Amino acid sequence: MARILLATLGSLGDLHPALALALELRARGHHAAIATSEFYRAKVTAAGLGFHPLPPDLPFLDAAFARRMMDGRRASQRLLRDLMFPAAPVMYPALAAAAAGTDLLVSSEIVYAAPVVAEKTGLPWVSFSLAPISLFSAHDPSLLPGPPGTHWLQARGPAANRGLRRVAHAVTHRWWAPVRGLRRGLGLPPGLNPLFDGKISPRLDLAMFSPVLQPPQPDWPATTVQTGFPFYDETDASAAPRLPAAVEDFLAAGEPPVVFTLGSAAVHIADDFFLHSVGAAGRLGRRALLLLGHNPPPPGLPPTVLAWDYLPYARIFPRAAALVHQGGVGTTAQALRAGRPMLVVPFAHDQPDNAARVTRLGVARTLARARYRAPRVARELAALLGDPAAAATAAALGAVVRAERGVAVACDALERVLRAR
Repeated sequence: MARILLATLGSLGDLHPALALALELRARGHHAAIATSEFYRAKVTAAGLGFHPLPPDLPFLDAAFARRMMDGRRASQRLLRDLMFPAAPVMYPALAAAAAGTDLLVSSEIVYAAPVVAEKTGLPWVSFSLAPISLFSAHDPSLLPGPPGTHWLQARGPAANRGLRRVAHAVTHRWWAPVRGLRRGLGLPPGLNPLFDGKISPRLDLAMFSPVLQPPQPDWPATTVQTGFPFYDETDASAAPRLPAAVEDFLAAGEPPVVFTLGSAAVHIADDFFLHSVGAAGRLGRRALLLLGHNPPPPGLPPTVLAWDYLPYARIFPRAAALVHQGGVGTTAQALRAGRPMLVVPFAHDQPDNAARVTRLGVARTLARARYRAPRVARELAALLGDPAAAATAAALGAVVRAERGVAVACDALERVLRAR
């Protein structure tokens, strides 16, 4: 039996993959614990897993924080330059203490202290990423946050994208000065840029997303293994045999609804998203299910609309006519697995790229957040729901994604690292 620590920071889309891996590792006889934000302590311990608080303590429920961290193309810069890199010096001692006595450290890419802990202590370390944008392929470039000129240049081919990467290296060098300072204080060399090569483990790097979203690329790191999506809601579904009675009654009362959701991060800055969603459903004569988070329901909901705070996507998405969501990779993965067409309304980070990818697949349409108004949403949904090819392609890709064994493949790879120690 090995002792394994999984470290991650971010939204539920970041936490759920770590929970999925931890539960599978425990089922295989290992001891697995999670290091993440204090905010998630109850969720982790409810799963029967060990919990270690990992700074910074992110104020997930603060709307001003969410707006700053989800604000279009500037959001990634704010998240990394202004928050995560400066937090590395306080993250390091907490992660080092949590990892003491473990056999393997597994971390997501923004846990910038993880490579430092591994290098300083000699602890075996595995990195993982959840979306294609994390691997910066020049051959299948992701839609990067930046001005429109950046996107034009990205379309010029691999050489242009390699040039963009060199520019990004130079521009972001000052961002990770706190990491260099941490390493210097520990007697370590400056290291590699944590946005690029510095976040990749030389032992194993897990690309935990489906080849449907992006197949392996020739310029991926040599240690990268693609696993498929690591679904966690399957565990939620098996633990909860039924949805709430009111939800079951609504779903059984008529045709499949359009499901509207903004995940667990963008939902904190929903503004008028749900109001326009209700208006669009009314224009189409469609039933709707709103997943509101902490937002109040729009006033005067008709009986054809049900508003709920949160429901497991694995239970809800397959029973929808179509899905409207923000494009986070966890939500996108669940939508692909459900085999339903989708309208994606991206906010920031990886969401525009995920939206572009599923749109190219022929299973989605993309609508800018600023244009999310009931008449336009109704037109986009009408086109989507009236397209037999989109429905057929979504169903076919759903079968492909459901056949993947993302969690098992990832844990097989982790066990190979453990055997090779």
